[in-house]
Amino acid sequence: MCPGARTPEELETLLEDAFVLHDRQALAQLFQPGAMLVVGGGLPEARGHQQITKVATRLWASQRLYLADPQRILQIHDTALVLAEHAINVIRRGDDGSWRYAISLLDVEKATATKKR
Repeated sequence: MCPGARTPEELETLLEDAFVLHDRQALAQLFQPGAMLVVGGGLPEARGHQQITKVATRLWASQRLYLADPQRILQIHDTALVLAEHAINVIRRGDDGSWRYAISLLDVEKATATKKR
């Protein structure tokens, strides 16, 4: 898996792929080094690659997934806001041209429950 995405939409798809494959390394590469991930459900706020992968591992252990469904993307220069049914993500394009998450607020509880029906 590549370390970043060429577009904000592609980043969403890569995050879903990393969740489905339970790929810690790929997931970490999708986030900026100081990024923040908030998933709720009693799990702590995660900052940085190490904490983000720990939270993701706990989500996978409880059979929680992230299913990409970007509904609106607002972009200005190297920053984008991705609004989805079960997520709000702030992403940034780095010096290498790849898009990565800076702040990710995921509601994996509702996203997983909705898709199981």
